Amino acid sequence: MPRVLFICSQNRLRSPTAERVFAQWPNVETASAGLKPDAETPLDPELIAWAEIIFVMEKAQRSKLTQKFRKHLRGQRIICLDIPDNYTYMDPNLIAVLEMKVGKYLLR
Repeated sequence: MPRVLFICSQNRLRSPTAERVFAQWPNVETASAGLKPDAETPLDPELIAWAEIIFVMEKAQRSKLTQKFRKHLRGQRIICLDIPDNYTYMDPNLIAVLEMKVGKYLLR
């Protein structure tokens, strides 16, 4: 069962939506976090260690992740989804984009 971590900046819109959507998928464990210190759930080394696959929403977040947590990343696959911060929580359009971009990695 893959353990999937979704990361955005604030952990308020995109990553919690992804966590909720894919938590309903069979045989997938999900979590989400944000890279900013004031995020709803700030990213920490324990979450990184837990994850097998890490999805970031933007390229800048991938850079911040690798800069800030380089020593904690142990070969986890990091995938950038290129989803801009212009959606609301559980926005049907965001859900459709997430299912299209993430689904193919979880169906293997």
